[in-house]
Amino acid sequence: MTDETAEYGERLRDLEAFAFRTRGALAEHGEQRATIRERPRTTSGGPGDRAIEQRLATIERVLFALARAQGIDPETTG
Repeated sequence: MTDETAEYGERLRDLEAFAFRTRGALAEHGEQRATIRERPRTTSGGPGDRAIEQRLATIERVLFALARAQGIDPETTG
C-alpha cells in the first residue's frame, strides 16, 4: 500500500467512526426526548430560559443537519 492509499484508508475509517457515533447520538437523543415528553410539566425556568422542548428541538435540528451532511438519513436511523 502506498502512503497515499494508507492515508485515505485511515481517513475513511475516521469518517466511518464519526458517522457511527452520530447515528448513536441521534438514537440516544430520540430516546431522551421521548422520556422528557412523558414527564409532567412541573419544571419552570428563570426569566429568559427556553423551554426544555425548545432546547431539544434545537439539538435535534443540529444533529439531523450533521447527519445529512455526512450522507446519513436521520429518518431511518434508530
